Amino acid sequence: MHGSVTDHPPPVSPHPLASLGWSDFFEHQRAPGDAGFVPRRIAEVHRARLTGLSDAGPVRLTIAANTNTGDFAVGDWVLVDPHTETLHRRLQRRTVLERHVENSRVPQLAAANVDTLFIVTSCNADFNPARLERYLALANQGGAASVIVLTKADDTNEADSYRRQAAALQRDLPVLMLDPRARASVATLAPWCGFGQTVAMVGSSGVGKSTLVNTLAGPDQEAPQQTGAIREHDAKGRHTTTARSLHAIAGGGWVIDTPGMRTLHVGDAAEGIGTLFAEITELAPLCRFSDCTHAHEPGCAVQAAVKAGTLDPARLARWRTLFDENKDNTPVLVGPRGNRTFAGRPRRR
Repeated sequence: MHGSVTDHPPPVSPHPLASLGWSDFFEHQRAPGDAGFVPRRIAEVHRARLTGLSDAGPVRLTIAANTNTGDFAVGDWVLVDPHTETLHRRLQRRTVLERHVENSRVPQLAAANVDTLFIVTSCNADFNPARLERYLALANQGGAASVIVLTKADDTNEADSYRRQAAALQRDLPVLMLDPRARASVATLAPWCGFGQTVAMVGSSGVGKSTLVNTLAGPDQEAPQQTGAIREHDAKGRHTTTARSLHAIAGGGWVIDTPGMRTLHVGDAAEGIGTLFAEITELAPLCRFSDCTHAHEPGCAVQAAVKAGTLDPARLARWRTLFDENKDNTPVLVGPRGNRTFAGRPRRR
């Protein structure tokens, strides 16, 4: 015999961009017309420029004069000419985080291709279940997993109460307590920050997001995120992060820091809200009327659960707020050729 036969083929070498989050999902989108173009991951989005990452480091992308950079999100994958770094096209997103801004019908992109959303809040006046639920709905709708990160637990005697309240917001929701400045937090968050994994941070200003980004990135990062103090009387901080950006972190993962959001409106998020309020979603089919609003109709299974003490009335009230807001902010198919436009209920003043 001139050779030997093995039952085990040699292992396939990972794509050189796997460490940046490249996967078969993106590879399978490359078409014959893309021959000669190479992937880059968007690391920064500015008004008139885009910065990308290759396996060799950061690159300034060349874009056409009429390119709207608002159509791109940090975390996006794009194909470019390797000789000029000229943008060819953006690949389909695996997950996307976007929010609706008041008085605007165009959602604002927050991040793309995120595996896990770290929702950071403090064990003080910043803790707001209604706002946390909005973040959770955003993550659910966009396809990312969620983790609640509680900070400043050492400053209160009610830390366990905050943990229980957070855990009750959604089924099987991980809730972690940590000090953003402590290196031990790297180990705490390690299950979500492994090789090629991408996490994003959201939360109010002053809760420790940028501090946690700096801790995860380690002392050798070139440009640490600025951090700021909070006001004692209301636990609110100043916006120290002014733009979204992608940072390498310990364990081989990536983190996207975002500016603090004081307001977060929902729209096009019916599925995300349904997952968030699973206990209400599962009761709804048991109501006598299929279009039950769970407010006053006879035979309402949701109201029956409230009366029985198995459903928190405050939880139902927050569901109704998000349900109505989402309905107001979601375009419907009306008009010629089913154009998506806002129709039906007028917005409340």
